[in-house]
Amino acid sequence: MITRAIGAVSLVRDLGNWQDSGQSHPRRSARPDPRPAYRALADSIRLLVHDGRVPLGVALPSERELAAALSVSRTTVASAYAALREEGYLRSRQGARSTVAVPARRGAENTGSRMPIGPAIDLSNASLPAPAAEIEAAYAAALRSMSTYLDSHGMEPIGVSVLREVIARRYRERGLPTSPDQIMVTSGAQHAMRLLLGVLDDPGDRVVVDHPTYPNALEAIRRYGARPVPVPVRPENGPHGGWDLDGVASAVRQTAARTAFLVPDFHNPTGLCLDEDGRAELARIMRDTRTTLVVDESMVDLWLDAPPPPPVAAMPAGASVVTVGSTAKSLWGGLRVGWIRADRDTIVRLAGARTAVDLGTPVMEQLAAAHLLSEVDELLERRRAALRERRRALCAALDRRLPDWEYTPGQGGMSLWARMPEPVSTSLAAAAPSHGVLLSAGPRFGVQGAFEHFVRLPYTQDVEVLDDAVEAMAAAYEQVASGRTPDEARLVV
Repeated sequence: MITRAIGAVSLVRDLGNWQDSGQSHPRRSARPDPRPAYRALADSIRLLVHDGRVPLGVALPSERELAAALSVSRTTVASAYAALREEGYLRSRQGARSTVAVPARRGAENTGSRMPIGPAIDLSNASLPAPAAEIEAAYAAALRSMSTYLDSHGMEPIGVSVLREVIARRYRERGLPTSPDQIMVTSGAQHAMRLLLGVLDDPGDRVVVDHPTYPNALEAIRRYGARPVPVPVRPENGPHGGWDLDGVASAVRQTAARTAFLVPDFHNPTGLCLDEDGRAELARIMRDTRTTLVVDESMVDLWLDAPPPPPVAAMPAGASVVTVGSTAKSLWGGLRVGWIRADRDTIVRLAGARTAVDLGTPVMEQLAAAHLLSEVDELLERRRAALRERRRALCAALDRRLPDWEYTPGQGGMSLWARMPEPVSTSLAAAAPSHGVLLSAGPRFGVQGAFEHFVRLPYTQDVEVLDDAVEAMAAAYEQVASGRTPDEARLVV
């Protein structure tokens, strides 16, 4: 069994000013930390585990290595490790380094959401409603052009040529030379992910992923029988906007992963965007380790501050990069059309493997998508303008009503990734429906219980609705943070 390890230098970087970590929030006044040093160190490591910055199963540095890196006594580190073992956050065996774990929950509570008594504001999905007029026009245009395809069997394993050409042209406009035979049309990004796993990986393989990342990607990896290898994305720091590229390189080498699944364009859930230097470095890492990189670009058109850098596949390193796109986020989730951009040989392999899953994406949907994507720029700008306004409103409501919550507004996408002072995300998601709001708990976006301090907050609702949602969240958070019994009769909607 392969065990990943985190070096002392990396752990010290993540710990930061660990001796003052209890007072790290910028709105809190500084005061002496009464905890002994070993307790402060243990608490800080535990927070890194909950936040997903130290993934589960990773081996920590030896006591001697970490003591030297922190310039503390070995006794301090040994006592911190002992406390974490007692709490269930470390597992140790003779002759091996201690590995990170999450303690079993006592009296495990139901993590499903209770249904609200009345109408609830749905913040559990990061998606926009359909642009009704444009969708209706697209399907009308598709129906008019359908006659061209009626004299064939209608099964297109790689997609109709008109849509593949539109998609290829959009890549060329972004600086990535692409021909239609490098495109396969799929029934959404999730379908694309499943097809790629079947061609690029075997059950039991490791797949490097962002941490946090899109929950359905993690589910696809697990259902295929592969194992996600998490590498932290840190909204608060990092030379490339939050991505730990050294961690990516280390994870690939230590686990012999054949593929990496990353979301560098307005990452879900943080909204972060990997800068151009980071993309070039990522491509070099993939080339040097002979790893195939799968890039999810589902959010690429939803830039809010500035357009994204050129695609990772356009970087000159010569890496094996496969790109996944979709209409679901930028246009409408009900239009189940996605695509894969890859080299021609990979497209041929995908077409051969696809018959075990389906025989093609419905022609009507493909023609509607081709019509939409051919004249989508004005619609996208309207959607970006609405998202900018809603992002501002959500940030203002959080600052006003939940000032102890921390967040870093991403450069695009549809959501904030908010950090709560207390690790109660699962409890909050369970309590929130009784207050009139639906939430996705932070651990859904992580591996094995991480991110109890976090919650994803989409800003896809109208401004007034977002204000009401924050009021409801604040009431639910007050309840779970204080340990009170929920008052089912009191709703904020």
